[in-house]
Amino acid sequence: MRLIFGLVLVVGVALAGFAVFMAKDRIQAYRNEIAARDAALTQIVPTKPVYVLSQAVDYGDKITKDHVRVVNWPESAIPEGSFTTEADLFPAGDDTLRVAIRKMEKDEAVMALKVTEPGKDVGLTSLLDPGMRAFTIKVDVSSGVSGFLRPGDRVDVYWTGAVRTGDIMGIANGDFTKMIEPGVQIIAIDQTTSQSTSEAIIARTVTVSATPEQVATLAQAQSTGDLSLSLLGARDDVVAHSIEVDQNRLLGIETQKVAEVVKEKEVCTIKQRRGAEVIVTEIPCTQ
Repeated sequence: MRLIFGLVLVVGVALAGFAVFMAKDRIQAYRNEIAARDAALTQIVPTKPVYVLSQAVDYGDKITKDHVRVVNWPESAIPEGSFTTEADLFPAGDDTLRVAIRKMEKDEAVMALKVTEPGKDVGLTSLLDPGMRAFTIKVDVSSGVSGFLRPGDRVDVYWTGAVRTGDIMGIANGDFTKMIEPGVQIIAIDQTTSQSTSEAIIARTVTVSATPEQVATLAQAQSTGDLSLSLLGARDDVVAHSIEVDQNRLLGIETQKVAEVVKEKEVCTIKQRRGAEVIVTEIPCTQ
């Protein structure tokens, strides 16, 4: 009897120890799961709804509700000018829509600088920032960078001509080239304002966005000489300084300054003879 009691006691203690071990392991696993969940919660980034395109749109396409969808965008990375509410993107509903002023791809955020105001057509007025004006420059194959210009590109504008100063007959003092406007943005090539074109266009005119002061400079330069354009790189943020080259600098000719002739002081004298001696006396000069 005692043997049976002792055996039951040993088995009971063993089962109790096993139960404690299993409970401890389960509790530790539960604690690990809670810690992992808490760590994941700390990594959650606050988001905000942003309207993106559900399909690609081209230049001139109207943006309807079928073209867009809402996605949760990290608040710290929302592009400037994005639309976050339907009231902002479609303030007049389906009656007055915005128009794409450039080609946009699927899942691209709809931004104010990529579309027109509600109800406005695509045109130069929608591409001009406040205070800017449109000015057209005549170009050809050589001055227009051989057809590689597209709306949205930036160019430096160079003037080549002759300076005529100080002569009634207007004799030229010499031809020279000078950069008159750096980093001017092109908004249209001939009659095209679309930035999605990939074909080379041999343009006859290029329309740029400029301030009124720049317009006056470009108008004066175009009427007195030849204008040429130099294309800037897409990632070029360097603002070029004033550059001027004349024929002497081009050919390496150094101009020599004519030494100024110092006029000698006029001296007036009289001569008097005293016997065999001649005496020279300085006197004030009279005109």
